[in-house]
Amino acid sequence: MKWQCPICRKPTDSESSPDFPFCSERCRLTDLGNWASEKYKISEPVIDESTPEEPQQKAPQKYVRKDTNERQD
Repeated sequence: MKWQCPICRKPTDSESSPDFPFCSERCRLTDLGNWASEKYKISEPVIDESTPEEPQQKAPQKYVRKDTNERQD
């Protein structure tokens, strides 16, 4: 896949560049530094942190005995 490096805009290719989608290790590390210094931010949380997560309860499973074909709860 042909692409442009998100840092320097040089053309890069997924088949020939081990740092894809970046053109070089330098650009890859620059991008990592931008995340670490919080230049990039995710605009909204993926989950709503204001409501606590409750584990979902599984519905009871019904078993069918093979020898009688009767349901066992």
